[in-house]
Amino acid sequence: MKAFFDERQWAHDPKMFMANGALSPNPEQPRRIEVLHGAALAAGCRFAAPADHGMGPLAAIHSPEYLHFLQTIHARWSRIEGASDEVIPNIHPDRRGASYPLSAVGQAGYHQADTACPIAAGTWQAAYWSAQTALGGAGAVLGGADVAYALSRPPGHHAFADMAGGFCFLNNSAIAAEAFLRAGKRPAILDVDVHHGNGTQGIFYHRRDVLTVSIHADPARFYPFFWGHADERGAGAGLGYNLNLPLPRGTDDAGFLAVMDRGLQRIADFGADVIVVALGLDAHENDPFKGLAVTTDGFGKIAARIAAMGLPALIVQEGGYLQPDLGANLTSFLGGWQTGWQTG
Repeated sequence: MKAFFDERQWAHDPKMFMANGALSPNPEQPRRIEVLHGAALAAGCRFAAPADHGMGPLAAIHSPEYLHFLQTIHARWSRIEGASDEVIPNIHPDRRGASYPLSAVGQAGYHQADTACPIAAGTWQAAYWSAQTALGGAGAVLGGADVAYALSRPPGHHAFADMAGGFCFLNNSAIAAEAFLRAGKRPAILDVDVHHGNGTQGIFYHRRDVLTVSIHADPARFYPFFWGHADERGAGAGLGYNLNLPLPRGTDDAGFLAVMDRGLQRIADFGADVIVVALGLDAHENDPFKGLAVTTDGFGKIAARIAAMGLPALIVQEGGYLQPDLGANLTSFLGGWQTGWQTG
């Protein structure tokens, strides 16, 4: 399997985030790269560095205002007397149409949804190359590969067109899907992260040219709380082109697979000719977020079921945090994909 990664993704090294009112060490650590890279090699992946596709594919998804913010905010923040080492917002507008402030503090609140996306000196570089990594994988699939794996880190599916959140800055899966679309393909995004892909949903919510399907822990009492409910079906031209399949906390392999069949049927009904799989390994039973209870073997079954559709696919890494089974989960998923593709 072709795989892509760029060494500059190590540059993002977040220290803290706030959850339940308490500061904790940030779980989106650079060491995830080491574990995931080794696990992909164990599954037979052959890594290459992505080409630089420039700002155009990023700007096709994210506003230029937001992209400028990501590139400049840390330097501006650092000039504030007594400011923290990382950009973390402390105030938010009540609506996206609010006035746009001039201050770094105000813009941080406008462009960062929560306290789980701190921006440090290396964040922009890492996020930029994370997106380029996804584009490298998309290019391989457009070039004829059946499947490619993009080790994109930091992840992306909580990033909206103009807002970071949940460890995410640029929406790698959305950027890749848009690249497929512009190449004449009909893409569907299938998100299997334990958390709803709210940024991805928001980007395509009023559109009918990209189908979005997300399987995740029920957000009624789980991040991202405000998005990911079953009644969110899209709006305007996009009505009926967004499918959320929330699961009860603790859902196991069988429950996940049963619901995923509904998502795969929707993808078939959409007539997709390529799939972007937003792969979160945090649905595992031992992941620190404890949302679902998918087993290591279960990830292989999930992958095999998707691959059996026989559609070219890009697998983009999303969540999955440091715990003893993280690497084995990725190896299982990538191995399961090969099995499903051969038998599909």
